[in-house]
Amino acid sequence: MRYNTLGRTGLLVSELCLGTMTFGGGSDIHSSMGSLQQKEADDLVKTSIDAGINFIDTANVYSQGLSEQITGQALRNLGIGREEVIIATKFFGTMGEGVNARGTSRSHMLYSLEASLKRLQVDHIDLYQIHGFDRITPIEETLRALDTVVQQGKVRYIGVSNWAAWQIAKAVGISNQFDLARFASLQAYYTIAGRDLERELVPMMESEGIGLMVWSPLAGGFLSGKYGRDGAKEGARRRDTFDFPPVDEERGYNVIDAMKPIAEAKGVSIAQIALAWLLHQKVVTAVIIGARKPEQLDENIAATKIVLSDAELKTLDEVSKLPAEYPGWVFSFQSRVRAGQLKQEPRGA
Repeated sequence: MRYNTLGRTGLLVSELCLGTMTFGGGSDIHSSMGSLQQKEADDLVKTSIDAGINFIDTANVYSQGLSEQITGQALRNLGIGREEVIIATKFFGTMGEGVNARGTSRSHMLYSLEASLKRLQVDHIDLYQIHGFDRITPIEETLRALDTVVQQGKVRYIGVSNWAAWQIAKAVGISNQFDLARFASLQAYYTIAGRDLERELVPMMESEGIGLMVWSPLAGGFLSGKYGRDGAKEGARRRDTFDFPPVDEERGYNVIDAMKPIAEAKGVSIAQIALAWLLHQKVVTAVIIGARKPEQLDENIAATKIVLSDAELKTLDEVSKLPAEYPGWVFSFQSRVRAGQLKQEPRGA
């Protein structure tokens, strides 16, 4: 297991992060992801820790708090020391009937944090993330509230999930201007079958020193090996329950076709190649992996040992690359002259 710094911080996190959306079940949309109970969750957490994973991600809306509760109890049951694990959770979604029981207002954030601390049975959250963009609450209000809990020691670092590049850049500017806690990370959808964030988000993250946590690295199971041009296999989640996130299937099948011979040559699965491709991307800090069964988790962890050659990476990049869009193709065209000025002739030539 390798470790990366979380954005522009000194915090080291494992390149794989255990996602706990499969913990709890319930009656909301998260129930389609899994319904693991305490003993099963304990086993997955232990397997992860034993493999060197020190990073666990959850959210208050996962099974309406039950995922956080099970996660916290698992760490206690296993006797894992607080400093041995990095706990990340999120707030934003609906957690009650009241009109203020959602969003990123100072009020809702403070209530959410206290509830998450109680469910997780800890006195601080290592990474507290905004789970979505709130069109009502001013960004400055949320950032000042987050800065308050950082100063109080209840939160170590802050992050964001599912925001656009301009929204994050604006937030970073506000944090810099008023010396507030700054986003250390972005949790976003990224996969070889869906590379949309490379247009705006990746350049922004590289510019601002923000780490990337990847959710749904297998495109909601599309890259699990259960899908092909001839249809989905029995028990495939996207077919039977929850068809999310959206995938351009034609491009996706082309990617699967390209991964098959690479996987066969290495004696691994298509899913493992998809994970390995992400782990080879410089912008990626950690890939969030979830599992319903121990063997799924073992397979995901084994992907860290796969090395893709330059030729294999080139093949996969070519088949999965994004079509050119404005203004990206203009930047590429106009930058050639300027970039050429950096190529200096040797002295005396």
